[in-house]
Amino acid sequence: MVERQSGAQTRESLRQMIASSELAFAMEAHDGLSAAIAERAGFKALWASGLSISSSLGYRDANEASWSQLVDVVERISDTVDIPVLVDGDSGFGNFNNARLVARKLRQHGASGICLEDTAFPKMNSFIGDRHPLADIPEFCGRLKAVKDQVPDAEFVLVARIEALIAGRGEDEALARAQAYAEAGADAILIHSRKSNAEQIFAFTRAWQNRLPVVIVPTKYYRTPVSAYRAAGISTVIWANHNMRAAISAMRQVCDRILREESIAGIEDEVATLDELFDLLNYQELSAAEEKYLPQTATSVR
Repeated sequence: MVERQSGAQTRESLRQMIASSELAFAMEAHDGLSAAIAERAGFKALWASGLSISSSLGYRDANEASWSQLVDVVERISDTVDIPVLVDGDSGFGNFNNARLVARKLRQHGASGICLEDTAFPKMNSFIGDRHPLADIPEFCGRLKAVKDQVPDAEFVLVARIEALIAGRGEDEALARAQAYAEAGADAILIHSRKSNAEQIFAFTRAWQNRLPVVIVPTKYYRTPVSAYRAAGISTVIWANHNMRAAISAMRQVCDRILREESIAGIEDEVATLDELFDLLNYQELSAAEEKYLPQTATSVR
C-alpha cells in the first residue's frame, strides 16, 4: 500500500458528486500509476475502465478478464489515491449472483460505486460490431436489486448503464429501461451512444427530465462542447479510455525510436524522469519510514 503524502486530498463522496447540480468529471484509470497521475492532475473521481483494465492485462473487452482480476486492479487503484473510484463492472459477469458478488468484493477493496450495463453475458465492447444482445428488463432489474441488497452501504453508488441506443432499439426502449432501473434501485443512469454527435443523448435527457442523475461517456461525440452537457443537466462526464490510449501512443513512439536509433539518448529529455516517478508513488515516505523503523547500521553508530 502506498502511504499518502501529507496534505493529500480526502476522499469525497461519489454520491454527492453525482447528485450535485454542478457537472462532474471522472478520468479513466487502469492501474495505480494512471490513477496517481489523474489524481495529481486534479480530477476528483476515477473511472476504473473495463476496456482499459482488460487491455492493460492483454485481454479484449469481451469478459476475457475475470471479475477477480478486475477486483485486484481496483484494489491497487483505490490504495493509490484519495479520490472515489467508480468501477466499470460490465454486465456483472453473469447473473444476479455474480453481480452481487463482484459488487461486494469491489466495496471491500475500496470502490465507491459500480456501473452495470444491461447486456447479456458475455458482453462485447459497445463500439465493436453490431451484435449487442440486451438482457431482459426483469432479469437485469434482478441484478440491480441483488447489488443493492448485498451492499446496503448508502455511500456505495449503483449506476445502471443503458445500451439500448447501442443495440439500435431507440429512445423509447432506453426510457422504458431507465424507468425500470430507477424503480429497481439504481442511483444514476448512464446512457450510452456511439454516434458522432450527441443528439441521441440530448433527446434522452429532454425526455428523462432528470428523474435520476444522468452519466455520459462522450468517446465518440467528443466534439460536443461541455457547455452543452451543462445546459442539458447532465450529472457526470466520464473520459473513459484516454489514459490507456495516451500510454499506447507514447510507448509506441518510444519503442520505435529506441529500436531505430539504438540509443536512449535522443528520447531521455522527452520522457518522465525517474524523480517524477518516485514522487508520484511517494518514495519519500518510504525513505522517512526507513529512518524511523530500521535499526542503524554499525557504521552509522558513533
